[in-house]
Amino acid sequence: MQRYFLKLAYHGGNYHGWQIQPNAVSVQEIIENALATLLQEKTPITGCGRTDTGVHAKQFYLHFDSTQADLHQQNFLFRLNRFLPKAIAVYECFPVSADAHARFDALSRTYEYHIHQGKNPFLQGLSLSQNQLPDIARMNEACSYLFHYSDFTSFAKLHADNKTNECKIMKAEWQMHDDQMIFTIQADRFLRNMVRAIVGTLLEISDKSKSASYICDVIEAKDRSAAGKSVSANALYLTNVEYPNAVFEKIKKNE
Repeated sequence: MQRYFLKLAYHGGNYHGWQIQPNAVSVQEIIENALATLLQEKTPITGCGRTDTGVHAKQFYLHFDSTQADLHQQNFLFRLNRFLPKAIAVYECFPVSADAHARFDALSRTYEYHIHQGKNPFLQGLSLSQNQLPDIARMNEACSYLFHYSDFTSFAKLHADNKTNECKIMKAEWQMHDDQMIFTIQADRFLRNMVRAIVGTLLEISDKSKSASYICDVIEAKDRSAAGKSVSANALYLTNVEYPNAVFEKIKKNE
């Protein structure tokens, strides 16, 4: 039995998130079905995280086990992509050690949230439209306080099954990219709904002219009702997942 990592991307607009669930189509279900058809064996997969309904992934990793030992060949990727819909694309497949884990071995994950001003048909469903762009300086000042905390209960989805609400945020900043404002946040782990709740709170700080330090009051309350409203999912992207070098040692040996 050989374990593989798959590197992929997907447009989440037509899916109810990553994880398989009853009475809804998920990205995980689509890929598992494609692998089972192609490999002619039941192929459970484990993803690097669980994106919510409508969220996109520019970079995503999963692992699976197979009795076949040559799936890192380019022909496999070509055939797998033919079984997948246009909204899902696989880019790399490489062998890893039997204990490598797409979720638990990840060191960090990075998300982006996109905002634009006015009406733009080319960003419809991919970015949050605002009548006026928010105060980027005030929001970035508020972001600087995030690094002083580790308990983000106020940004966690209510009644979620989190064992802990502790996270280590490594990066959080807004930047202008042409006519879009993009929020980039990196952490060792994220709670369900966390990024969207943080963005909603930052927008509230800008829109209601609250001080940047208001975000400290929100975090210290440890109460979801203290934070801002969650923004829409379709402007959120998982953009990067980092792993220790040891995960990729096997592929290096095979090169």
